[in-house]
Amino acid sequence: MSPEMLTLFMFGGLLVGLFMGHPLAFVLGGIAVLGAWLGPGSRVLGTIINNIYGNAMDNYVLVAIPLFVLMARFLNDSGVTEKMFDTMRLLLANLRGGLALTVVIVSVLLAATTGIVGASIAVMGMIALVPMLKYGYNKELSSGVIMASGCLGILIPPSIMLILMASYSPVSVGALFAGALVPGVMLGVMYALYVLIICYIKPAYGPKVPAEERAETNTGQLLIMLAKYVLPPMSLILGVLGALFTGIATATEASAIGVLIAFLLFMIFGDRKASTCYRTLIDAGKTTTMVMLVLVGATAFTGVFSRGGGMTVISDLVLAMPGGTTGALILMLFLVFILGMFLDWTGIVLLSFPIMLPIVAEMGIDVLWFVVMVAVVLQTSFLTPPFGYALFYLKGVAPKGVEIVDLYKAVIPFVAIIMLACVLMAFFPAIITGLPSMLVGY
Repeated sequence: MSPEMLTLFMFGGLLVGLFMGHPLAFVLGGIAVLGAWLGPGSRVLGTIINNIYGNAMDNYVLVAIPLFVLMARFLNDSGVTEKMFDTMRLLLANLRGGLALTVVIVSVLLAATTGIVGASIAVMGMIALVPMLKYGYNKELSSGVIMASGCLGILIPPSIMLILMASYSPVSVGALFAGALVPGVMLGVMYALYVLIICYIKPAYGPKVPAEERAETNTGQLLIMLAKYVLPPMSLILGVLGALFTGIATATEASAIGVLIAFLLFMIFGDRKASTCYRTLIDAGKTTTMVMLVLVGATAFTGVFSRGGGMTVISDLVLAMPGGTTGALILMLFLVFILGMFLDWTGIVLLSFPIMLPIVAEMGIDVLWFVVMVAVVLQTSFLTPPFGYALFYLKGVAPKGVEIVDLYKAVIPFVAIIMLACVLMAFFPAIITGLPSMLVGY
C-alpha cells in the first residue's frame, strides 16, 4: 500500500472506530496492527513493541502522572472545594455576576491543584449551578462559565497533559509549566472580564446575592473562612510550583510533594475514613491506567504510520500550504481544533506531536511556543460538539430544565474567547516565552 493510501486508511479507520463507540486506546492499537499488515509489513510490530517498552514506558517523567492524579483525588475528597466556593461567593456577594466570577476564581484554583477537568466541572456543577439558577442567573452564562473554567485544569500547571506533552517534545516539564502558566491565568482573567461585562450590559444575567444572606456573615468570620479554606489550597499550589520553578525538585519529585500536601488536607478536612482513602486510590489507578493504555495504542499507531511513510505525506502537505510558515501553523492548529471535536486531548497529543513537531523544528519555530499554543487550542476539545466531554460532565449533574442544547449554546462565547487568546499569543509570543526565560532560563 502506498504512503498516501496508508494515511487515508489509518485516519479513516480511526474515525470509523470512534464513531462506532469503541475505546480510543483499542481503536488506535487495532488500526496500528491492520496498518502494519497492509503497509510496511507485520515485522514492524516487533520494533513498535520494543519502542513501547523501551521508550514510552521507560520514561521517568511519566511517573509524575499517577502522582498528580492521586494528588487531585485526595484534594477532591477532602471537601475543601465546597467550603472554598462558599467563602468566595460571600466575598464577592456585592458584585453583579459575583457567583459566576466565584466559579472562575475557584476553578482557576482547582486547575492549579487538581488538574482533572471532569472532577472540576462535576464539583462546580453540583455546588454552583443550582444556586446560580436559584438566584436568577442566565442559564447559558451559568453553565458556560462552569464548563469553560473547569477546562483550565489541563492548561494551568501542574497538569498531566503538560507532563505528557513534555515527554513527547524536546521541551522540559519546568519550561512547559512556566510557559503555560501565564496563558492559563490570562484565559481565566478573560472569562472573568466577559462575566463582568455581560452582567454590566445585561444586569438580569447575574443579579447580586441577597443582602440579608450576606449580612449573616460578618467581616471577621469571612476573614477566618478565607484563612481556613482558601489558604490551604494556595499552599498546595505554592508547594508544587515553587519546588519546581526554584529547581529544588524535578516534576516527578514536585508531584510527590503535592501528594503529601493533598493527603494532609484530606486528613484535616476530609472524613479520614479508610474506605474513602481506598476509593481515592482505586479512582487514581483507573485514571492512570486509561492514560497509559491510550499512550500504548498511540505509540503503536504513530510508529506504524511513520514506518509506512505517512509522516512524509503529512509533512509535504503542511509545507505546501499557501502562506508559508504562517499558513502551515494555521493549518496545524486548525487540525488540532477539528480533532478536538472527536478525540480527547490524550489521543490528539500522542497522534499529532510525532507528526507536527519535526515540521515545526524544520520551519525554525519556537517549539515551546507551539506546544503551549496547542495546549490552549485543546481547551476547545472539551467544549466543542459532538464529543465535548465538558458538555456531558455538566449534563450529568445539571438540574432539570438544563438541556444539552442549552449547553451547546453556552460554550459559543467561551470558544470565541479561546480563539481570541490564541490570536493574542500569536502576535505577542512573549506571553508564552517570557516567564520560562525568567524562571528556568529557557
